[in-house]
Amino acid sequence: MFASKEDHKVAEEISNSSNIIGKGTVLKGNIETYGNIRIEGHVLGNIKTKSKIVLGNSSQVEGDVLAQNAEVEGELKGNIKITDVLILKPTAVIHGDIITNKLIVEAGAAFNGGCKMGVTDKEIKIGGDSTLNANSNGKSVKAGEAKAV
Repeated sequence: MFASKEDHKVAEEISNSSNIIGKGTVLKGNIETYGNIRIEGHVLGNIKTKSKIVLGNSSQVEGDVLAQNAEVEGELKGNIKITDVLILKPTAVIHGDIITNKLIVEAGAAFNGGCKMGVTDKEIKIGGDSTLNANSNGKSVKAGEAKAV
């Protein structure tokens, strides 16, 4: 019984942890974490977290992103799947498809790709063998425009 309480405490500590890839850092490879992650540097690879990801103003990510919540200020070249809320800040640029439950697009943000909203947690699996493929119709959507897929 003691081990299960200890295991629960360790799992809670892991999910509350934060990771930062600083400005000027170049990381080649996939990232997988249970905790929050903030990217300010350049990542060449896929990123998966069961918590929140923040792509800062100076961030450049070339790969797919899978998370519970996300806030994007930088540039992403790849698809993004978010199980809860995706926020695109005015400096955000996404070249790829978006699949999310809720989307907030601030004036100035742009993305080129398809967008599917209202997706449930069951449709986006963060754990196990999840794929980050989304259907693309090749049309561009910019802040202030809405498009049904």
